[in-house]
Amino acid sequence: MRLYHSETTKVRRAQTELHDGALVPPFECPERVDLVLAGLEERGLGEVCAPNEHGLAPVLAVHDRDYVAFLEHCWTEWQAAGHAGEAIPNIWPARTLRGDRIPDSVAGRLGYYALACETSICAGTFEAAMASKDVAVSAVDHVLETGTPAFGLCRPPGHHAASDQFGGYCFFNNAAIAAQRALDAGRRRVAVLDVDFHHGKGTQQIFYARDDVLVASIHGDPAVTFPYFLGYADERGEGAGEGCNLNLPLPPGTSMTRWVAALDEALAWIREGDCELLVVSLGVDTFAGDPISAFRLESDDFLEVGRRLAGLGLPTVFLLEGGYAVEEIGVNVAKVLSGFERG
Repeated sequence: MRLYHSETTKVRRAQTELHDGALVPPFECPERVDLVLAGLEERGLGEVCAPNEHGLAPVLAVHDRDYVAFLEHCWTEWQAAGHAGEAIPNIWPARTLRGDRIPDSVAGRLGYYALACETSICAGTFEAAMASKDVAVSAVDHVLETGTPAFGLCRPPGHHAASDQFGGYCFFNNAAIAAQRALDAGRRRVAVLDVDFHHGKGTQQIFYARDDVLVASIHGDPAVTFPYFLGYADERGEGAGEGCNLNLPLPPGTSMTRWVAALDEALAWIREGDCELLVVSLGVDTFAGDPISAFRLESDDFLEVGRRLAGLGLPTVFLLEGGYAVEEIGVNVAKVLSGFERG
């Protein structure tokens, strides 16, 4: 399996996250990258390659241009405005406020483009997001050119990022960028399967009214789990995309037996959709020891996850999403990929 990684993904080193009413060191940290690399190396899973640089074109294929410009300049503007800490939003265009005007103030635009307030913007954020996108694009390009699988060690992750909003540690939606890249290369229909504990609301939003990308997600029930306001089973797509979105929410405490039944349902749905490529949003925060999740998969379960994904028989690209039990993240990612290679 071809593996892609860029050291530039680690230049984002945020110091603050709002969690349980306190500012804490972010769960999404650069050390995750080193642990995944160690896990891949220990199991000899393949050659680690540096990605090519792909510029902004793949980003702008799925993201709003003004939003991208905001991310590029936010940290510089935030500092120029005299703010001492990292850029954290404190107001949004909520239900009783106007959402049709983008403020001139960087603090106002921060709230306009933010989905939530747990994710701060700091030095290196835009550069890391660009590198993460390059990892995703290089990985999918390899799959498109060779038909053989690839893994993109994306950091920051991407599946929460909507066309014009960031949050959940995500800035550019790597899975959406990869899926669009495949379509632009001539693939007729692509599937995105999100196995992260948290619903990939950004991926759903980007493709919700389209029928050329099927989006399936297995995740914690949004009635009790972040992101709360998207990810319900009745969200099936709209317009041309009606029937092209599948959400399989599960309750806290879900074990492998129930989770893998949902996986089989998602795989059967994708198989019926006549797709030509599979993009896996690979979150391993379904692990029982994850500090901000509530499923109960064990490390050995991830081998079976990989094996079942291989059974779909599609050219496949894996892109890293969540997984915050940092001591185990490398083991769990490696087991998914090992299971896939064993088939």
